[in-house]
Amino acid sequence: MQLLCAGPKANKVAQREGQRRPHSATVASNSLDPDLGQRGQLRTEAKVLHLPTALGVSTLIPAMFFENVGLMNYEELFVALMSLHTIKPKSDENLTVILTTFNDIPVCLYLPKKRSERKRPAVIFIHGGAFIVGTCIIGDVLIFLPSISELESYDFLSRLTANKLDAMVVAVDYRLAPQYQFPVSLEDCVSAAKFFLQDETLSKYGVDPSRICITGDSSGGILVALVTQMLRDNPEFKNKIKAQALIYPALQFFDTFMPSYVENEQGPIMTRAIAIKMASLYVTRDKEMLQVFLKNQHMPEGSRHLFKFVNWSLFLPEKYKKNHVYHEPILRQADSTLPQLLDSRLSPMIANDSQLRNLPPTYVLTCEHDILRDDGLIYVSRLQRVGVQVTHDHMENGFHGAMSFMGFPVYLRLGNTIKDKYLSWLEENL
Repeated sequence: MQLLCAGPKANKVAQREGQRRPHSATVASNSLDPDLGQRGQLRTEAKVLHLPTALGVSTLIPAMFFENVGLMNYEELFVALMSLHTIKPKSDENLTVILTTFNDIPVCLYLPKKRSERKRPAVIFIHGGAFIVGTCIIGDVLIFLPSISELESYDFLSRLTANKLDAMVVAVDYRLAPQYQFPVSLEDCVSAAKFFLQDETLSKYGVDPSRICITGDSSGGILVALVTQMLRDNPEFKNKIKAQALIYPALQFFDTFMPSYVENEQGPIMTRAIAIKMASLYVTRDKEMLQVFLKNQHMPEGSRHLFKFVNWSLFLPEKYKKNHVYHEPILRQADSTLPQLLDSRLSPMIANDSQLRNLPPTYVLTCEHDILRDDGLIYVSRLQRVGVQVTHDHMENGFHGAMSFMGFPVYLRLGNTIKDKYLSWLEENL
């Protein structure tokens, strides 16, 4: 397998403030295609891999090695792999795919081609990737392999959503850390959502203003929760979001020693150390602070009054508490603190009950073998206690990023099950 270093090729639609945004890497391989009519014919065929998972799995070991010997930081390897070749998603017989911008934020629009007798629902999708990787603008990482079915990427998931729901999908391509840190990613998502939710825009695309949902996975889940909270607090947009869906979401930066963080410290797929290292880049480049995050000693003075909102001993169902003992995060008494950790735009979990009470019907999917499991479980408990309509699916055999494994190189029935549950809920609630 040969790596083709074609160099940066940024999307025009993704250029902002003179910056180019590299997104994906192309890998090529020649091999015999057993499905061809003439055996032995040489052929190459493009296949799409889900970026965060593919990069996470395939680069974990070399990245750790490079970092340990001082050649390259873990996050730098991710950025290097994404800085190679990019492609644009294309229209097909069912969908018109448009790359454009909403308030200068790159978005990818998926529009059903068949005529509809009524206005369509819409889904605003925010991708995951720990704030430092991922994109909805392109088909993620390309690997040329023969005769193997295409893996479900964010592009493919958006196509499924648009086709199954006969809905418009707006995939937001927000700027990423470490180049753009908090609160840039959130501001991009809010800005794009507000532009789309204008009556003029909804009318242009034939969208029913009463049938709009915002969804996302992993770190995209934290952005979804925050965007929804902010829009519901805005009189102009408070009635424009009918529902929200969070797939194995991250929801707080306060406590890195919740039971799920301890139980799933070594993964699968996403280890505690790697997840914290990647997510911490959203708020700081200080390497010392990374170690503080890992020790759960990162919260600044004046944050103790917010611990009650993320105290897992108050909200987790008994079966998940097991023999764990709750300890408050240790307050950091030093000059190098991060006051942004107290910002309500960083952790949706610290919203008070009156703020949560205003939220629309919510879908949350959690996985047992996921460090972020307890983030989702606590949010479900808090929403239920204030009367929000919540649908919660928990995958006992699930792990973080499982929805990515629906094709090459790994097919798992679990991935398709999660996808089906998610799309079925959307279909019923839009």
